[in-house]
Amino acid sequence: MLRLTDFIIDCPDTMKLAAFYSEVVGLPVKEGSNENWAGIQFGDIELAFVPVEDYRAPQWPDSEHPKQFHLDFEVDDIEAEQSRVLALGATLQRDCSGPDGYGFRVYTDPIGHPFCLCRNKGVIWTDQGPVWPKRDQ
Repeated sequence: MLRLTDFIIDCPDTMKLAAFYSEVVGLPVKEGSNENWAGIQFGDIELAFVPVEDYRAPQWPDSEHPKQFHLDFEVDDIEAEQSRVLALGATLQRDCSGPDGYGFRVYTDPIGHPFCLCRNKGVIWTDQGPVWPKRDQ
């Protein structure tokens, strides 16, 4: 049995990038995080940041400098979340949302990693988070 325990992101400054994503997702940087390993706990999975010497940022969508990962965040209000992540230092790269407000928008974090804010049709938000529509099998 395999279980995903960590999603690790290379970066030049672990604490700086961990602080950015801590604000984006509203969860604290784990106690004991430092310049060699910083993390944010999501239930059983940790989003972790490790230092890489001579870090080269991806240049999305340029394949000469390919992305090293991609994160999608489902949101209930894409406009409000966009304002928030832009204020935190993200940069909007592409808007793929339709006039009905559904779709996704591609951003890069302060060091160039791409991530998306997604608003999928049929998702219902509860106090426990998003409930995805049932798909026909």
